[in-house]
Amino acid sequence: MEALLEKYGYTPDKEKIAKRLDAIAANIDNVTSPAILKDCMSIMDLTTLRSEDTVASVTKLVGKVNSFAEDFPEYPLPASVCVFSNFASVVRDALADKSVHVTAVSGCFPTSQSFLEVKVKECELAVENGADEIDIVLALNSFMAGDFEQARSEIRAMRGAVDDVAARLGRKVVLKVILETGLLVTPENIANASFLAMEEGADFIKTSTGKVSVNATPMAAFVMCECIKAFYGKTGRKVGFKAAGGISTAKDAVGYHSIVKTILGEEWTGKDLFRFGVSRLANSLMSAIEQKTVVYF
Repeated sequence: MEALLEKYGYTPDKEKIAKRLDAIAANIDNVTSPAILKDCMSIMDLTTLRSEDTVASVTKLVGKVNSFAEDFPEYPLPASVCVFSNFASVVRDALADKSVHVTAVSGCFPTSQSFLEVKVKECELAVENGADEIDIVLALNSFMAGDFEQARSEIRAMRGAVDDVAARLGRKVVLKVILETGLLVTPENIANASFLAMEEGADFIKTSTGKVSVNATPMAAFVMCECIKAFYGKTGRKVGFKAAGGISTAKDAVGYHSIVKTILGEEWTGKDLFRFGVSRLANSLMSAIEQKTVVYF
C-alpha cells in the first residue's frame, strides 16, 4: 500500500501532526464563538443507532427536528437524521423540512461482516426507502488482512448499487465510507484506507462507527484531512470529511472544525463537505451558546 502514499505524495509526519494539533488545541478558546457553534450544529448528522430504537422513538426524534425551527428560530437545522436502514422510510415520511437529509447506516453496519450480496441489498433497500445518504464501513476483514482489492471491490459494488437505484428514482445519493480509524491504529493505515476509499468513489470519508473502544481522534482527523487535500490536489475532486464517535462537547466540535479549516480551508466547513455524526452534541452546543443547560434532543 506504500504505492498509494507515493501516488499522492503524502507521508504522515507524526511529530509535525502532534505539534500542529497542540497549536490548534491551544487556540480553541480564541476561535470559539456563537457563530462557530451554530455552524457546528448545521453540519450535524443527528444520530440514533441503538438496539432499542423503535418506530416510535425515531419518529419522536424527527418530531423534535420538525419543531426545532419554531422553538429556536435563530438556530440552523441539522444536516440530516441518521438511523439504521430499516428506519429510513420512517424518517423520510416524518420529516417536515426536506432540506434535512435522511442518512442510513448500511452495508451491515457496524462490522461490515457479512456476504457482499447482503451488504449491497441493504444499500439498495435503504435508497429505495428514502435515504439521501448512505454510510457504509470499510471491509476491515479484507483491509487488515492485506486483501486491498477485495476491500476496494466491496466499496465499488455498494457505490454502484447506490447509484443505480438513485438513478432509477431520479435522485443522487451521497456515499460515506467509515474507516474505523481506531482499529486501523497507525497514521499510515489511516492514510492508505482514506485514499483507497476515495479512489472507489466515496463522497465522504468518516472516522468511526462509534461502536468500538477508540473512535474519532484529532490525529485520525488530521491525517484524513491531509489525505483529502492531497487527493484533491491530484484529482481535482472534493471529498468530504465526517467525524463521528465520542464527539459530545462543544470543545470537541470546535477542535474538529479547526482541524478541517486549518488543513482544507473555509470552503470545506459547510455541510456539503463536513459532517459530525452525533447523538449528544446538539444539547452541548446549545448549552454553550445559551450559557445554560439545554436539553432539547
